[in-house]
Amino acid sequence: MGRKLASAELQLLMLRLLADEPHHGYQIIKALDERSNGFYVPSPGMVYPALSHLVELGHASVQADRNRKRYHITDAGRRHLEEHRRAADAWMAQIERVAGRMERVRRAWNAEESAGESEDGPQRRSSRELLRARRDLKLALADTWDASREEQQRILEILQRAAADIAAKEPRR
Repeated sequence: MGRKLASAELQLLMLRLLADEPHHGYQIIKALDERSNGFYVPSPGMVYPALSHLVELGHASVQADRNRKRYHITDAGRRHLEEHRRAADAWMAQIERVAGRMERVRRAWNAEESAGESEDGPQRRSSRELLRARRDLKLALADTWDASREEQQRILEILQRAAADIAAKEPRR
């Protein structure tokens, strides 16, 4: 995403969530955390002022729910959301796209945890060798952060070829 959301963008996302059902401020934080897979977790210092602003604009209403506040979208909020639906949907889609990428990266780099559960024998040995190769690759890549532009390009090409070969699921001959 490159940057975190501006206040107006966060407000649109909150209206989008409120259009589905009323939420407490904490529920909004958790919903964005879950949809982004931990990439975007707005702070209470961003969410609660934005909710107050939505109430001031007449886009949301608030009701007491024991010792907490539950926010509801108003008709004016629905109209505002519909006027800006493309932007709201685009931001939500971007958050969910980043969440998918984050999950793929986590699975790729944390495969070691699940590999320990595999059977004994040749498959386990193969898994250990694969894990060792992954660790070696991680270490080698860590040493290249300050490499020259040419060296980084060379490494990029190697990694792209390797990824394509792995994705093909058949060794090249």
